[in-house]
Amino acid sequence: MKPKKGKACSKEREFVYQFQAGSQCLELTVPLLFPVQENPDHLHSRLLLLHSLPCFIEDDLKKALKHFIEEETIKDYDTEAESALEAVQCAEGTVEKLADAWSEAYTKSTLEYARPEETSWDEDFADVYHDLIHSPASETLLNLEHNYFVSISELISERDVELKKLRERQGAEMNKVMQELGNSLTDQDVNLVAAQHFESQQVLENKWANELKQITSIQKQEYQEWVIKLHQDLKNPSNGALSDEIIVQPSQLRESVDSQGRIYEEQRQLEESFTIHLGAQLKTMHNLRLLRADVLDFCKHKRNHRSGVKLHRLQTALSLYSSSLCGLVLLVDNRINSYSGIKRDFATVCQECADFHFPQLQEQLEVVQQVVLYARAQRGRKWRLQQESTSRNGEDDKAKNSDRNQSNLLPGEFYITRHSNLSEIHVVFHLCVDDNVRSGNMTARDPAIMGLRNILKVCCTHDITTISVPLLLVHIMSEEMTIPWCLKRAELVFKCVKGFMMEMASWDGGVSRTVQFLVPQNISEEMFYQLSTMLPQIFRVSSTLTLTSKR
Repeated sequence: MKPKKGKACSKEREFVYQFQAGSQCLELTVPLLFPVQENPDHLHSRLLLLHSLPCFIEDDLKKALKHFIEEETIKDYDTEAESALEAVQCAEGTVEKLADAWSEAYTKSTLEYARPEETSWDEDFADVYHDLIHSPASETLLNLEHNYFVSISELISERDVELKKLRERQGAEMNKVMQELGNSLTDQDVNLVAAQHFESQQVLENKWANELKQITSIQKQEYQEWVIKLHQDLKNPSNGALSDEIIVQPSQLRESVDSQGRIYEEQRQLEESFTIHLGAQLKTMHNLRLLRADVLDFCKHKRNHRSGVKLHRLQTALSLYSSSLCGLVLLVDNRINSYSGIKRDFATVCQECADFHFPQLQEQLEVVQQVVLYARAQRGRKWRLQQESTSRNGEDDKAKNSDRNQSNLLPGEFYITRHSNLSEIHVVFHLCVDDNVRSGNMTARDPAIMGLRNILKVCCTHDITTISVPLLLVHIMSEEMTIPWCLKRAELVFKCVKGFMMEMASWDGGVSRTVQFLVPQNISEEMFYQLSTMLPQIFRVSSTLTLTSKR
């Protein structure tokens, strides 16, 4: 039992040490407060320095001091133990309570005797789904998911048409107002019309958002209940008839959508694959792929398949609850939301199909935001404590730190979202980058590069065996990204990723992985093939050796 801290436990005792110096017999008396918090070696050194003691008593004094502290500490422990035993003997029923408490603690901390934890609903549903997706019922499951996907997609199409009509009507109204500006209307009238237009758009968007949220929740509940019932029917076929086979409903989506899907599919066909072996002594085989593709192509469902299961995600569904997950690195800004840029496009893709296994994207982002705020508060408290002992330089840093929004991310930091409703991806790493990624002077110590290293480490510890990485650390090419810029950036990322992959052997013991390097769709074919030539030179791709003999 630990002694309680307080005045009752603090006792002062005198340490007495006698020694001979020539013909004189000297005595050193030092008051010590027990329990002694200071290191005996440090205390011994201070005594020698403060009292100018001769060096020939140094070793003997150290032994005597340690012996005194150990002896008195043991006496205190014995006294406290005796007091505790007397209290137990005097009190009625305390022995039984203590025995019960010890027994409960032992059973909870010892796995052999501990009761098995009750599984949650999510765990039960995950087990049931894993069984069904690896059974003949998998096609039925995917057909049902596709039907839900079609209904949501058609609803989103209706929303887009209605929003487009509203914007066109408002645009025509605004043109008329601008023509009358300066004649019968003033700037205030124009601002009033613009405010009304904005309010109308907000009302319509909120109406569709609530409707989509409600339908998604209904679909998720219906899907989970149906999966549980189907699993019970397959286990006990005698209890009732098996669920009827679900047939894929024909999609009412426009043909233009299908043609766009075919265009994306054709553009993404530009790819190269390599096999490498990395490691010092025990080499591990890895697969590398270089692809020219839109990063969101790995998330979008393919709508252009005419027959069979239209969702191009059978392999994704089979490996959802496995040790072979697929991840994607998405480059985002420092704000945790889904309102702009590629984050908005990604949120739209996630919205097209309900997630039946994990929370919706917006719910996950809200949790991430709370975690970031808590982490920032903890770091800020620790930082302030450190700054209390610094000089004026710390005050300047404090002013800089206070200017930054504590709810935003720093470059190189990332957050993770889980998905079961994407085409080929289970986990998305949202990596925060700034304008420095467009610079031509990036080094291996850049926050974005270190963020990639941390992402690969998470992949090793969480069974993500396939990861897709933007090779140039950008999703869209711009004018300043010349051929020398692309070659220099690709060489940097290739070399850094190679080093990180060699580190993986110490992180996970050497597991074969697939790394996909993505380049933007608007990159030229010439540039793509130059990068394709560079990759095997850096990674030293394995090649077969053909031996010929002459007779």
